[in-house]
Amino acid sequence: MKPYILSEQNHAFIKSQRWQVAVLPFGATEPHNLHMPYGTDNYEVEEVGRRACERAYNAGAKVLLLPTMPFGVNTNHLQVPGALALSVNPTTLLALITDLVDALERQGLRKLVLLNGHGGNELKPLMRELHHRTKVFLCLCDWFRIATDVYPKIFEQPGEHADEVETSLGLAYFPRLMQPELADDGAAQPTRFEAINRGWISITRPWHLVSKNTGLGNPAAATADKGQKLMDVLVERLGDFLVELSKADMNEKFPY
Repeated sequence: MKPYILSEQNHAFIKSQRWQVAVLPFGATEPHNLHMPYGTDNYEVEEVGRRACERAYNAGAKVLLLPTMPFGVNTNHLQVPGALALSVNPTTLLALITDLVDALERQGLRKLVLLNGHGGNELKPLMRELHHRTKVFLCLCDWFRIATDVYPKIFEQPGEHADEVETSLGLAYFPRLMQPELADDGAAQPTRFEAINRGWISITRPWHLVSKNTGLGNPAAATADKGQKLMDVLVERLGDFLVELSKADMNEKFPY
């Protein structure tokens, strides 16, 4: 049993501790090209969360990893041929977070990290809606944004979905579920608008049109070693933040 994982612990231990920070992972259940499992986002975010909480707990932080939310906002996957994408609406996600934040506040836990592993889960607007409703300090970590500055040192062609980055993590941390020989090249279909293709304008992408098999980015150069190198950076950066957050006193100027 890991002392920092709520689902593994018993009431005798949990009630004996004074928890300072909770980490709530968010994933999704959706296709990832042809070679990765539907639970990829869940496996990745749980691995990042578990390892970061372990680092923080071992450094003295009373941090607790909550169970992962396995269903994300996948409304733009619902027309992918043959796909089984389990989706909730953004308003549903807001209702869930609201209830969980209320439960934590009632029990005296006032620092919550939303650890997101799915690009479709746009949680920052939901945090803004909750900002005036709760005394719980909410912050967001999209794990896939933590270490983009080191991507050029690790990866040859980082993409976006089931790419070299995600495939490397899969090969490193859930290899039994990986079948890299099935992957296509993750080529993206451009829209008819240059402004969208260049990122000046954003849309909700229809995944049945943007990609042949839901991959964006070529996974061919992925290796387990690259996945481990990335994980080391993720765990160090997130784990050290959790230590700082746990030690910080909450006053009228927090977090400043």
